[in-house]
Amino acid sequence: MRHPRPLPVTAQGTSLVEVLVALLLLAVGLLGGSAMQLSSLRARHESALLSTATQLAASMAERMRANPAQMQALDADNPYLGLDYQAGPLEEAGGAPACLGDTGCSAAQLAQFDIAEWKQQLRKDLPGARLRICRDALAWDAAAQGLQWSCSGGSGAPFVIKLGWRGRQGRERVAQEAGAMPKIAMQLAAGAP
Repeated sequence: MRHPRPLPVTAQGTSLVEVLVALLLLAVGLLGGSAMQLSSLRARHESALLSTATQLAASMAERMRANPAQMQALDADNPYLGLDYQAGPLEEAGGAPACLGDTGCSAAQLAQFDIAEWKQQLRKDLPGARLRICRDALAWDAAAQGLQWSCSGGSGAPFVIKLGWRGRQGRERVAQEAGAMPKIAMQLAAGAP
């Protein structure tokens, strides 16, 4: 009986070029995934800052409404109105009366307390925060397609709380962002809230 002859074995496998191409495609895919993850983290961080800023602006609006004596005062006598504040990195807190408990603060002292406490919260929660409270009929700048820091004024214009902050870019962008537009403008009712 004769045994069948074995068939010749041909080399089956991948070449070095194929392996390198596969590794290149894998690296590009991983790089793309990492970039997408980084973009997602930045968007989440900016969303958290926006949420915090909205809560801070709403808190200040409620504090202003809770002090009707100051809100009904003349614009020149209202410490809330005309507030233009830029948070500094090494700024000291203080200078506000202690209006907690039964201390019996006046409406003006309560306004100063609110402002000092709010500045402290801004420094803590928003990097490079800027705040402006003014009367403004046109917070939106149509030419720049964004909010603006300037205020139109006028006794019938509504009170507007404007907030901006520095994003998470490097320090070299801080100087460029100093004149950046506000990111939030919360309008209170026209006249006294």
